[in-house]
Amino acid sequence: MRQITKNVVATEYWHQTNDGKIQCDVCPRFCKMQEGQRGFCFIRAAQNAKVVLTSYGHSSGFCIDPIEKKPLYHFFPGSPVLSFGTAGCNLGCKFCQNWDMSKSRQMDRMADKASPADIAKVALLHSCSSVAFTYNDPVIFLEYAIDTAIACHAKDIKNVAVTAGYITGKAREDFFAHIDAANVDLKSFNEDFYWKLTGAHLQDVLETLQYIHDQTNIWLEITTLLIPDENDSDREIDKMSEWIVTNLSPDVPLHFSAFHPDWKLRDKLSTPFATLTRARDIARKNGLNHVYTGNVSDAKSTSTYCVNCGALLIERDRYALGFWGLDTQGNCAKCQTPIAGIFAKRPGNWGSRYQRIRI
Repeated sequence: MRQITKNVVATEYWHQTNDGKIQCDVCPRFCKMQEGQRGFCFIRAAQNAKVVLTSYGHSSGFCIDPIEKKPLYHFFPGSPVLSFGTAGCNLGCKFCQNWDMSKSRQMDRMADKASPADIAKVALLHSCSSVAFTYNDPVIFLEYAIDTAIACHAKDIKNVAVTAGYITGKAREDFFAHIDAANVDLKSFNEDFYWKLTGAHLQDVLETLQYIHDQTNIWLEITTLLIPDENDSDREIDKMSEWIVTNLSPDVPLHFSAFHPDWKLRDKLSTPFATLTRARDIARKNGLNHVYTGNVSDAKSTSTYCVNCGALLIERDRYALGFWGLDTQGNCAKCQTPIAGIFAKRPGNWGSRYQRIRI
């Protein structure tokens, strides 16, 4: 059991540097802090000559929404997921779509309080198939997320991580040991983009993707937010999708999501629908079996099809499911081809609902 004092818990991912500073080792940013200072993420800080998490048990809010919103399309489709996050982030994305949470430096953004046991109890009470660590990156509240995941597994509730994958080796192993499904934001396939627009590095994210795929049983999906004139070129999309096919699997679902002007990129135009379609075509041509578009209304590009016979398997209208063409074993009902993913015998019926929860 962790010792919790006023929502502060000690962490193990740190060391003291030769110049007397305390270095946080949970992510590749490696913040070096003097006593009393906070790291880039805001919620990890140097206290009493060690790094602590200052927001344990605090959240920016809890809600039940569809698993498709994470987005996860091949993990218990149609099921409700209890979702929450905290404040802060370990990336500095200038295009952040959740900047009011991830860029917050106000503790009152985390007015909701709940213990890991309470979260698991409420998820079970509301018949949620899973709990999602989302809205901001769970890497920075790793200890709270791990304890919550353990409590959820004790009640047969799955755990979902929505993350940018910017995490170091030891922390990566400890965190993902408790996760059942993950959507990783692969923000670009260009190191200059990563450094200029996120303050992070591409290679660390690629290592996380390979770790999840090669060394865990986690169901993995990937999302890329396409920003006009930044990461939407044919060449970059071609290289990225080829890398996924070669280094991960053709069965890893890839979501191309539409950008809207926000945070520090308000001078950019929204992503044209034609860009999403072009990116999807390139990725499918390179061998990816399941490529989707997001933040747009287009049933064709958000639905799932059989990789063998082309039959419609899961019809989607944004987050709501329509036609269901899988048998009870997760195979195409028409030709019996197995479909990559984790499916219940029947689809969920949560739809597009959003329900705010107080714990």
